[in-house]
Amino acid sequence: MTVDGLTTPPPLGDVALCIVCHETTTAPVRVQYIESTSGPGTTLWACPEDAPSVTPGPMPGELY
Repeated sequence: MTVDGLTTPPPLGDVALCIVCHETTTAPVRVQYIESTSGPGTTLWACPEDAPSVTPGPMPGELY
């Protein structure tokens, strides 16, 4: 183990912006998917605390 291994913060995993509280979260929960007519769709994320209060929407596999 080196000193850098002890003092460097761990790498961030998945990070997303919560659609309810607008804070970044490192444990995002997919709550909705918005299909786009041109280009890729958009996934909306919520933090674990706010996810139960969001009405779930369709996910990519449920749209067809």
